[in-house]
Amino acid sequence: MKTLNFGIVGYKFMGKAHSNALSRLPMFFETDMAIRKKALCGRDKEWAEQAAQTLGWDEVETDWRKLVARDDIDVIDITAPSNFHKEIALGAAQHGKHIFCEKPLALNLADAREMLDAANAAGVKHQIGFNYRFAPALVLAKQLIDQGKLGKIFHFRGSFLQDWIIDPEFPKVWRLDKKVCGSGSLGDLGAHVIDAARYLVGDMKTVTGMSKTFVKERPVVERMTGLSGKAAADAPREAVDVDDATSFVCEFENGALGLFEATRFAQGHKNDMSLEVNGEKGSIRFEFERMNELHYFSASDEPGEQGWRLIQVSEGIHPYWSHWWPTGHVIGFPETFCHQLYEFVQSIEQDKPCVPSFEDGVKCAQIMEAVDLSIDRRAWVDVDSL
Repeated sequence: MKTLNFGIVGYKFMGKAHSNALSRLPMFFETDMAIRKKALCGRDKEWAEQAAQTLGWDEVETDWRKLVARDDIDVIDITAPSNFHKEIALGAAQHGKHIFCEKPLALNLADAREMLDAANAAGVKHQIGFNYRFAPALVLAKQLIDQGKLGKIFHFRGSFLQDWIIDPEFPKVWRLDKKVCGSGSLGDLGAHVIDAARYLVGDMKTVTGMSKTFVKERPVVERMTGLSGKAAADAPREAVDVDDATSFVCEFENGALGLFEATRFAQGHKNDMSLEVNGEKGSIRFEFERMNELHYFSASDEPGEQGWRLIQVSEGIHPYWSHWWPTGHVIGFPETFCHQLYEFVQSIEQDKPCVPSFEDGVKCAQIMEAVDLSIDRRAWVDVDSL
């Protein structure tokens, strides 16, 4: 059996999620390749060594350039902050490594396109980390739509609501720094909803939006750990240059209308990614905080018996479920990473295109850039004009 050696860049929130998935994948999914967590890369040697021991990686590198150049590394898994994605991906492609990259693909559309072109030119497999589309209930929703159960699609509405930065004393962590993250709530949260919309309904034709930064200045962060950070009591304040909330509407290429909202200022919402699709024959509704459930309405039900039905997506016939537990023994957020990395490994094994690929990352970046441009112009923007 051939061994697929992974090298990962980053070890915080997403690094932990990917490390956990790579460890569990061989336990639950049969593959023709053995997966080895070969090397973890981080700039701080002490922290990286501690993370490697905790997360089960064999070795440590402190320079991603050395990691991508190693002959014993087959895959580069990028979980570092967004401003590092392009440079690492280009280096990985140059050295012929397959690439898995967390979203958003890059800080802007031009960089995303450069990453896609480099990966294609190198002939390597490339996948972007839109893990929410790998929730079994959302895959089932896609199957229902593809089977024509909803008929012609009229509406998509989706939102991603969180509340973790409402406190004005919360420090300016990297996700609030445009030069590091590229975008605020739109890129961090809205990107997942945009990808889900493209997955279920199709590409967008035109968009217009609005955004708001509610807290204009925040304390300078002293130390960051995952999503959180600490600031000294007398820390100076810096301007926040990303959006706290963005909303936009769109028209899809198939004529459907879309409504999107992404915010980190919705009290009571912790990780609330929700969507609904309405068609001529029925509708589906999904909420990630109840990710094992799918609500489905069929207009073909007999009059007097129509209504929303709740499908518990936890049987062996449901997407990915035959690999997990008996019916009703639900799965959660970590398993979505197992599913997407399983598909990535299968793409390498079987030499087939990855889904979602860097091309999907470029499409998402194109839509986000069109939304930003529409906000600046206060006008509709054609997505394909960019």
